[in-house]
Amino acid sequence: MDLKSAIRTIPDFPKKGIMFRDVTTLIKNYPAFNESIDRMYELIKDKKIDAVAGIESRGFVFGAPLALRLGVGFVLIRKKNKLPGETISQEYQLEYGTDKIEVHKDAITQGQNVLLIDDLLATGGTMGAAAELVEKMGGNISSLMFLVELPDLKGRDRLTRWPVHSLVEFEGD
Repeated sequence: MDLKSAIRTIPDFPKKGIMFRDVTTLIKNYPAFNESIDRMYELIKDKKIDAVAGIESRGFVFGAPLALRLGVGFVLIRKKNKLPGETISQEYQLEYGTDKIEVHKDAITQGQNVLLIDDLLATGGTMGAAAELVEKMGGNISSLMFLVELPDLKGRDRLTRWPVHSLVEFEGD
């Protein structure tokens, strides 16, 4: 199955010159969505994984079914001030300024092997921060997983400390 063809491209969103890769068309397409989870599972099924952690918000969509398939728990990594319990945070650089992601303090335990997942790898800033956050909590990164990768933005270059997997690539930004 051609997963790439199930992803809609929206030109000039959110600003002129950007080609937005809209994965919602793949998610609503049961055969394509199921195939994407199957392929992710095949890439990591032989790794030691104790938990899957997804980055808000589309990382939740792909991470939760993958965690179920692996028979492990799912951890939410959210934008600041979205989690009700005590959290640990990690700041990261944006094009203009900084942002912060958080996870519950008790979500990851020392020595736990964690698969991190998000829908799209662009510059790698958010995923790099998420990986640092997991390691700060004592977790080990098993792999980083993405549905889509934009190789021209060189996000993989920022994530060389960890194994990176993606299912489809789109040229350009």
